[in-house]
Amino acid sequence: MNNNTGAILVLSGPSGAGKSSLLNEIINDIGECYFSISTTTRQIRDGEENGVHYYFVSEEEFKKDIEEDNFLEYAFVHGNYYGTSLKPVKKSLNEGKLVLFDIDVQGNTLVNNRLGDITTSVFISPPTLSELKKRLQDRSTDAQDVVERRLEMAKKEIQRISEYDYLVINDNLKEAADVLRTIAKASRLKVPDNEINEFVQKWEDIDL
Repeated sequence: MNNNTGAILVLSGPSGAGKSSLLNEIINDIGECYFSISTTTRQIRDGEENGVHYYFVSEEEFKKDIEEDNFLEYAFVHGNYYGTSLKPVKKSLNEGKLVLFDIDVQGNTLVNNRLGDITTSVFISPPTLSELKKRLQDRSTDAQDVVERRLEMAKKEIQRISEYDYLVINDNLKEAADVLRTIAKASRLKVPDNEINEFVQKWEDIDL
């Protein structure tokens, strides 16, 4: 069972929690994966590659997919559409791949509403708010007001950890990566509802 159906692993957590670093640590150990990227109608920029940074499509194609309910979520921002298309996700699942989402708590809710029976969710966090503040300030990529906004958002996100299957505290990168690697491998064993129902029907189909 579940050898060919694929699975979903959702990673959430505040900016500065180390999601990308952890994923880089385990990506070569967890089998074939597809990292979900957004679809957009904006023009491709220098240095960007279709299918790597975004899926670039026409507005007509995007609206057609909206009508056909092919988006997990979408928004119209600064004159362009952005969204998470279900088409490459479903294609990857049919190919037996582990689909990775790096999304916020609202995105986790959306994924679970649509594909919860094959989804495993992980919230990644530094050990304390003080440590998160230190990391954000040390990387020197954001102005102080942006850091403060990220910290306020983190306070709200941390209240929703109970919505996740697992909490990984990223205090030590290697140790946290070991935990996440185990979760990722186990997520592939999650059996979708339709396969469970098929098993039950076959299991009961015996002569007593």
